[in-house]
Amino acid sequence: MESKVTTKNMVSIPQKIARQYGISPGWKLDWRPGQAPDELIVKIIPDRSERARRLLGKGMRLSPERDAVGELIAEREKEES
Repeated sequence: MESKVTTKNMVSIPQKIARQYGISPGWKLDWRPGQAPDELIVKIIPDRSERARRLLGKGMRLSPERDAVGELIAEREKEES
């Protein structure tokens, strides 16, 4: 997919790409040179609320209701059998 650079050096992200990666207004793009002279690497940096939402999802498995030590012991016993 192609984008055109404006006279103010602005670039539009194609809608299909934005949807595929979930890019929303307020997110940042980190531009870095690639291996070839005409290559760019773009890293997507979500806004703070999206990063917090992602962290919350990861922390759910570490909730106080879980017995992490008991689960680890059971996992190790299963590996030994």
